[in-house]
Amino acid sequence: MTLSDRVDVLIIGAGLSGVGAACHVREKFPDRSIAILESRPRIGGTWDLFKYPGIRSDSDMFTLGYKFRPWVGDNAIADGSSILEYVRATAADYGIDETIRFNRRAVRAEWSSSEQLWRVHIERTDVGAETQTETIAANFLMSCSGYYRYDEGYTPDFPAIERFAGTIVHPQHWPTDLDYTDKRVVIIGSGATAVTLAPSMAPEAAHVTMLQRSPSYVISIPKQDAIANRLRKLLPAKWAYAAARGKGIAVSTAIYQLCQRHPQFMKKQIRSWQERQLPDFDIDTHFAPRYNPWDQRLCLVPDSDLFRAIRKGSVSMATDRIATFTENGVELESGDHLDADIIVTATGLNLLALGGLTFVVDGEEVDLTDTMTYKGMMLSGIPNFFYVVGYTNASWTLKADLVCEYMCRLLEHMDANGYGESVPVKDPSVQEEPFLDFAAGYVLRSVDSFPHQGSRAPWRLRMNYYRDVLTLRHGTVADAPMRFRERSASLTSAG
Repeated sequence: MTLSDRVDVLIIGAGLSGVGAACHVREKFPDRSIAILESRPRIGGTWDLFKYPGIRSDSDMFTLGYKFRPWVGDNAIADGSSILEYVRATAADYGIDETIRFNRRAVRAEWSSSEQLWRVHIERTDVGAETQTETIAANFLMSCSGYYRYDEGYTPDFPAIERFAGTIVHPQHWPTDLDYTDKRVVIIGSGATAVTLAPSMAPEAAHVTMLQRSPSYVISIPKQDAIANRLRKLLPAKWAYAAARGKGIAVSTAIYQLCQRHPQFMKKQIRSWQERQLPDFDIDTHFAPRYNPWDQRLCLVPDSDLFRAIRKGSVSMATDRIATFTENGVELESGDHLDADIIVTATGLNLLALGGLTFVVDGEEVDLTDTMTYKGMMLSGIPNFFYVVGYTNASWTLKADLVCEYMCRLLEHMDANGYGESVPVKDPSVQEEPFLDFAAGYVLRSVDSFPHQGSRAPWRLRMNYYRDVLTLRHGTVADAPMRFRERSASLTSAG
């Protein structure tokens, strides 16, 4: 194995998390070698993959943006192309773009304790018709591939779907040449994608109907943050960004805590907001879920765009179950028929644990369901490995930044003490719980194939930024579950 086939830190995924992780390592350890494996031909991850109309953040960019690089766009709720440019510009500014190896999918990672080294086997897809295999070695491995499956979305088995004579499209695979001008569009779904698509398609379509089996909580937020934009005029850019970020964290945390602790109060508050947006509308049918606020993720719409489209009449709501597809639309169990030229199945995503990567430790293949997550970023029994999974109740990047900070602190601790291996050791007295304690359908369909979290810290996957700040930014990196081994005498740095 040549020197070029080995790096100090290997990161899987060149999206928002992967680029951020590489920047953290580059800033803290400028002499350490880094490589990023990206299965697709371009940087950006989710923000490069999804092309559907209106794609945007569903968190404010002051918290979805990196802690170390201010978001300077005018809009707090940004469109997908602006976010993609932000990620690409960050990678270029930090020299991370030069470390990315595109069209390479990591499929198998083998750890050797004697060498204290990962060997990662890769499928390379940019070399012609046949896939080639490569291997790269690394001292540390980090998965930033998220938990969505990139090659396919989720579509239920709809009855007689083959009868429909029009166009059916899933948002994850949006055709660039799809023309919906003056077409009747039915969007099946009630989540973030559906509430984004409906008002975005309405100006060109003949009419858009949002068909949902059950409603979600939908609230409006300003597209621009007036306070943040005002702070920019008064303070240096970094100070203004830090203040806006702090405000965004505080507001989102407060709303979540209110929903969890006082659900009936928040139900009434959300309904009051909606009644002001949609007077004389059947909110009980179309916007009153059976569950409490934040049992599933709230849907945010910027500047009331969905509500405005409903008031205008360009978007209508249908809350019902599908009886069957017909040649020209969808027949509902109520007997109503929705005519359609285009049907969009915004029915969710499929989950895939750690990008489908197979782990082998000292010749033994690891069953991920036997592992337990440690501090929401490492796995029991898997050495020198980190992963990033963001918050379900706040911006993804808030957790990603904290994980990267902790990883860098752990690397410093290992350097200072001459360690070459670190691994969390599972506590058999800790009870196993599902990886994500979240009632969304996409989670419930796949969570059984994921690692477990534990019933108590540090094995519990917290969804509280302030508590994680204390643990991950300021807490110890050498607590009892962590086992360290001295650096092997044969171990030499790739840097």
